[in-house]
Amino acid sequence: MKGVQLHFDDADNALELTLKPAEFEAELKTADIFSLITENGYDRLYISESSVKAACEKANHFFKTKDLTDVVEKIGERRNAEVEFRIPEDAMVATVVLTTPYGGKLPTVDTIKKLAVKNNIKRGLGVKRIEALLLEAKSAPQGAIIEQIVAKGLPPRDGRPSKFVPLVPNALERVLRPQTGKDGRVDMRNLGEVICVKANTEVLKRTAPTKGRTGFDVRGNVLEAKTGDWLDFKMGSGTEVSPKNENILISSIAGMPKYQNQVMNIDDTFISNGVNVGTGHVNYEGAVLVNGDVTEKMVIKAKGDVTINGFVESAYIESGGDIIVTEGAMGKVNEQAAEFSCQLVAAGSIHVQHGQGIDLKCGQNVTVTRQLAYSRIFCGGSVTVGQVDNPQGNLFACEIISQDKIIAGTLGAVSGSTLKVDFSSGYNLLLERRDALEDLLKQLRDNNHRHKEKINIIKSKQVPAELRPRVDEVIDLYKSESALLNWIETRMLEMKNAKDAYQNSIGLVANKKLYSGVTVKLNNRSWRSEREYQRAKVYYESHQWHYEPLV
Repeated sequence: MKGVQLHFDDADNALELTLKPAEFEAELKTADIFSLITENGYDRLYISESSVKAACEKANHFFKTKDLTDVVEKIGERRNAEVEFRIPEDAMVATVVLTTPYGGKLPTVDTIKKLAVKNNIKRGLGVKRIEALLLEAKSAPQGAIIEQIVAKGLPPRDGRPSKFVPLVPNALERVLRPQTGKDGRVDMRNLGEVICVKANTEVLKRTAPTKGRTGFDVRGNVLEAKTGDWLDFKMGSGTEVSPKNENILISSIAGMPKYQNQVMNIDDTFISNGVNVGTGHVNYEGAVLVNGDVTEKMVIKAKGDVTINGFVESAYIESGGDIIVTEGAMGKVNEQAAEFSCQLVAAGSIHVQHGQGIDLKCGQNVTVTRQLAYSRIFCGGSVTVGQVDNPQGNLFACEIISQDKIIAGTLGAVSGSTLKVDFSSGYNLLLERRDALEDLLKQLRDNNHRHKEKINIIKSKQVPAELRPRVDEVIDLYKSESALLNWIETRMLEMKNAKDAYQNSIGLVANKKLYSGVTVKLNNRSWRSEREYQRAKVYYESHQWHYEPLV
């Protein structure tokens, strides 16, 4: 291009543009100059568009006015990468802001490390993070801005509070964990010694809280951790703090231990070798331990756990805790399957070895070691037939209302006897609570919105000094109402999550076979097995029941 010269000055790291109007054949265009810059390989430099444009306009003016003066302008330069460190107020991270070079050099890892030290970054610098930053910068266009966290502090971890460790197991835990003999085999009949402690027995230990872990920020400051809190014993009935060790809880009476919700209770225990016409009915304020059978038409009512090391036949047993039957339970059912002669009712869980013709009602889980048939179950938890870690028992010809998964080895029977499972009650209870909460939330939102408008009107006015206390009181009430609204909003979200979690938890699992005649229901959505399946599960998703084989 006549009249246009480009020269790079290595000493000044600058690109000079020389325009000679005397050699021009026509007026210059800025785009032509940029094309020339690219052709000569100077496009990797930093080019000032305004300088190019100013030089071009000046030279064109000289060309038109026949002025032969040369125009020399510095239009570009070689720039190395720019590195800047950004550290927030808490100094828990350090971010490098790197502007890629214009024909210049990228910094090395060592260079960035030295710059970090100059910026008072003393700890948490990651070499791999710096290498990743430089690798990204190599392929980025010139002048690109890349941000990367290269140093991280370690937040302190507060110590955990003291823990409570039960020194004796609950009766239900003992039953669900059969003993292992000397030959290494598990004996399903050997459930260990009956848990019944004497007075002054150590039953609960309190461990010391941990100190936690100190942290640091990127400037090297040590961040101290808070030591965990000492938690007080939640004193249950029949217990007291040991006079020898303040971290040990002992039993003040002889009885059956029950540890639940961090509270250890020692239930005063009634012990009998059997319940029959000779002993009469049992109605006890504590726990009941029967080392024998419970015969037909007998009644046991207890505030605590009921443990029966024997067989139950057509009896009524009611417990304020758990019911544990180490052998079987059996009863008679009328033709309409409406009345059961054997009934077990517990506020907690129910465990039986095997059962037939029994009516089970409990607030928590039902566990059956071997088989359950021709029975009715209403429980607030799950139903497991077989060993808890690998259920392989049989469940058939039952009506079940449950709020959690049903797991067994076989569900249903070859004969096609019906097994009905309904999960609707727990789900509907959640819906009722959600609807009630929605109504309350709508009312509170409306009230809060109206009160906010009135508060804003009051704040915009000049309030006499004598009324100021009353206004402050109204504002405090409004803040309390807003806090309550936020709390209920949170509860509403938790209720939605609980509804989703309920749908995800319910279903059937057959670890061996699923026979025909098994139905599962959630309100108006139901599923029925029409044939025999191998290992399978039935679960609820997207408002439908789904079958899936277990591989």
